[in-house]
Amino acid sequence: MDMKVSRPIPNPVRSAFAPTGEDDGRVIVNIGPSHPATHGTVQIITELDGERVLRTDVHCGYLHRGFEKECEAHTWHNLIPYVDRLNYCSGLINDFAYCGAVEAMMGIELTPRAKWLRTLLSEYSRIADHLTCIAAALMEMGAMTAFLYLMTLRDYIYEHLADLTGARVTYSLGRIGGLARDLPEGWLTRLDEVLDEYEVYVGRIHGLVDRNRIFIDRLRRVGVLTQAQALSYGCTGPMLRSTGLARDLRKDTPYLAYAELDFEVPTGILGDNYDRYVVRMREMDESVHMIRQCVANLPAGPVMTDDPRCALPDKRLVYREIESLISHFKLVIDGPRVPAGEIYYSQEGANGELGFYLVSTGEGQPWRVHCRAPSFVHMGVAHLMLQGGQLADVVPTFGSINMIGGECDR
Repeated sequence: MDMKVSRPIPNPVRSAFAPTGEDDGRVIVNIGPSHPATHGTVQIITELDGERVLRTDVHCGYLHRGFEKECEAHTWHNLIPYVDRLNYCSGLINDFAYCGAVEAMMGIELTPRAKWLRTLLSEYSRIADHLTCIAAALMEMGAMTAFLYLMTLRDYIYEHLADLTGARVTYSLGRIGGLARDLPEGWLTRLDEVLDEYEVYVGRIHGLVDRNRIFIDRLRRVGVLTQAQALSYGCTGPMLRSTGLARDLRKDTPYLAYAELDFEVPTGILGDNYDRYVVRMREMDESVHMIRQCVANLPAGPVMTDDPRCALPDKRLVYREIESLISHFKLVIDGPRVPAGEIYYSQEGANGELGFYLVSTGEGQPWRVHCRAPSFVHMGVAHLMLQGGQLADVVPTFGSINMIGGECDR
């Protein structure tokens, strides 16, 4: 009787690595995308020898939102809500970077008040973003008390920004030419209260973890990224600065009101997980210092340019003048006409260089929009940081990268 011997189907994941015998003790483990610490779509395929990570294959996954393609079917103004959803921990920085790119193409100059307010709100958003990153990383290592302290402070900031924008996460406050609205009455008073709360809560975090032996052992000399590796892979922001290089667009190529502010660029030493924690903590202190300077120097005046190419006419005039009615109708329906050409414009996001490459044909809709998302770039170097470490180090190291899935979407 003839019998057919079935051959085992080769494992495509296993074959992605070098061939090994079945009895060599090595194991392939998938961390994510269902793992709660991989933040949604991320999959980390790890090859283990016991608890040692021999190598990894990191996939950032797909959210299937099609942000860049979707931008081609909407007016320049109508893209702002889409931009909010890139890095949803600091949406205002996304707004201002995108609007800054369009303003550069149109040659629009911001009003002094809009320039200072954008600077203030960018630093406020940077604090919220760093709080989220550090809180999540601490929680994933079991430090629930520190997590609750930081998330309480972040919630104060979220509620405060909601008072200004009318939204909690997707703010859509930026406008081509300025801001949608000015600060409401009493907003700066509450800002001063939140900054006082910041000193209290962040002081508690320093006392809880900075010299905590468990915390130090889990982070020091773990997930090391050398300066050469960071530069080779295009890392920016806290990832690069943790290696000792003080590269910051706010200092190197100042925009908005940063040239008029006094602040330092914190750097690390080893480029490890602990340095990335310290850099973010010190950056928040610098952001508080800059916010106080912005409040002291905040000028009066309008928050929106009067350039008719992008500014809606006064609503009272829309009801009384046919010219204003037509201008309002054309700006809403057709959008502002951006001169034909292309531009790359970047600002210092919470995670690094956040850039927008725009191509215009002179119409009310963009021909091409591309986002240089720092999280997407940093995922390319994650495998080097994980290689050679322990399985237990994968989650803290990944958390120190602060990958935001929304801006990884292509």
